[in-house]
Amino acid sequence: MDIERINENTVKFFISYGDVEERGFDREEIWYNREKSEQLFWEMMDEVHEDEDFPFDGPLWIQVQALEKGLEVVVTKAQITKDGARFDFPYGDGKYKDYSLNEQVENLLNHHFSYGDHDLVDDLSEETSISFVTFFNDFEDLIALSTRPWPVDLKTKLFSYEGKYFLYLEFPFDAFTEEEIDDLLSVVLEHGTESQRTIHFLLEYGKEIMEEDVFNTINKYFS
Repeated sequence: MDIERINENTVKFFISYGDVEERGFDREEIWYNREKSEQLFWEMMDEVHEDEDFPFDGPLWIQVQALEKGLEVVVTKAQITKDGARFDFPYGDGKYKDYSLNEQVENLLNHHFSYGDHDLVDDLSEETSISFVTFFNDFEDLIALSTRPWPVDLKTKLFSYEGKYFLYLEFPFDAFTEEEIDDLLSVVLEHGTESQRTIHFLLEYGKEIMEEDVFNTINKYFS
């Protein structure tokens, strides 16, 4: 896979169809199977992060072009707005400005990794929370993290996947400010590493260990 760093927030990479098949994906399957296309995308992003030090510290704007010999993908990190509830994408046509974070990313992936036309729905509901996923190589790090007090409004789930522990955190906007979310995430990232895996991927491919109240559960049984 060829990777080109455009600037601080944008990276472009090209993957041939031969490389796609070597990674265990069928060339046609990535267009028709939503889960497979997402899995391939995040595997490519893993490689981009490792080679170009391109952290996934927010939502991503994704542009995919199908070429004769492969896929050209441009990924740009979006910027959070002052109210903390929406994200500004770096293109000024305003096409996605009325859609929330999860809806924007989901529609972009569905649009670019599927054949046919996909019109955005006009009456999408307003998002009420923001979520993050972090992973831990050692369960002891999760135990250490769980010893501190955590807000009761924080929603959590714990998964295992390929020998790692993935912590899903969801922050309701009516319970947390942007500053509070930043502070809590900084504590989590002192022990874990930000992950690009989505909750949908983990529900499909991971093993759910704790369905809720992760910190209190760990603290109760392991501390």
